[in-house]
Amino acid sequence: MIRKLKSGQYRLYSRKKDAKTGRRRNLGTFKSRSAAEAHEKAVQYFKHH
Repeated sequence: MIRKLKSGQYRLYSRKKDAKTGRRRNLGTFKSRSAAEAHEKAVQYFKHH
């Protein structure tokens, strides 16, 4: 899940909420949306391999 920040950067959040905090985990902040999308693909790949 990618959200745009006020600073103009994009942040990748986990799809599920964190059980401990009740919020989504921050999986990294990126300058461009395409960089965030590429990282999201990598995260999903490693989750299932």
